[in-house]
Amino acid sequence: MIIDIGTGDGSFVYRSAREHPDRFYIGVDAQASALEKVSQKIYRKPAKGGLPNALFVHASVEALPAELDGVANTVHIHFPWGSLLRGVALGEEAVLRNLQRVCAPGAFLQIVIALDPERDKSEISRLGLEPLSAEFTQTTLIPRYQATGLEISDYGVHPPSEWRQYQTSWARRLDSNPQRVLTYLNAWVRNEEKHGTNEI
Repeated sequence: MIIDIGTGDGSFVYRSAREHPDRFYIGVDAQASALEKVSQKIYRKPAKGGLPNALFVHASVEALPAELDGVANTVHIHFPWGSLLRGVALGEEAVLRNLQRVCAPGAFLQIVIALDPERDKSEISRLGLEPLSAEFTQTTLIPRYQATGLEISDYGVHPPSEWRQYQTSWARRLDSNPQRVLTYLNAWVRNEEKHGTNEI
């Protein structure tokens, strides 16, 4: 099962579920209005765009439903904002523990952050974010993630050509800004065998 947290308008979940009918996708977002259209769409007949392998949940990362505990083999967080961005970019314990809680043992966690140091200056300041440098990741994020059972396995900055792999509405909007830095973190839920699967 694949969970997309901060799913926005749900386009990533909807397209992925159509492309992979053998996998079940759940999109989670704190704004109910963003999910309204796509939630109605998935319940149509399949011939009219309905998807039996997709579900949308109105919830924040701070209050993920207990029904999601341990179900995810893969968790995506694409272009987070607000408290979700702060939680993953600073390694806040409560947020990371909630992410770990919905994951099955060995699950894969993919985080992609896109910030423009100038345009997003006020939000960066409001959230108290630090630059996602290699030094900050190694000295601060990796230990904070490890403390909650998450092992960061890979991190860095994507080149502009990588924008297109993220099939979200935000990716299409943000792609036109060359100043926006595309940073990624990949992590695994720690267990002895690390047998999780990396599903798209």
